[in-house]
Amino acid sequence: MDEILRLTFLYDFYGELLTEKQKLVFEMHYQNDLSLSEIGEELSISRQAVRDQLKRTEKILIGYEEKLRLVERFQQQQRAVLKMKNILDEIGTGEISRETTEAIVTMKQIADAILS
Repeated sequence: MDEILRLTFLYDFYGELLTEKQKLVFEMHYQNDLSLSEIGEELSISRQAVRDQLKRTEKILIGYEEKLRLVERFQQQQRAVLKMKNILDEIGTGEISRETTEAIVTMKQIADAILS
């Protein structure tokens, strides 16, 4: 997985555990695509201080994931639901009862809701 995408996932899951300053610097860099110098100017701190803050924040996010594994479990669940949906698609609605057909349609809807 791309490192920026990975960090963004980690932030989505654990961002509320960060301080306001950590969140601000992370968002400015990764979500608003500002350079370290631009962030430093905006916050009246050095480029190096911005870099240090980002590195500490990234390390904190990675540490949370190493301990809690929420992103890993989320991705495993997404893959499992997608596999279930694919199996349901393969089953189709051929020569089965109306109740079974309705159950398959309902399960597909549930899988779609989870995946979206």
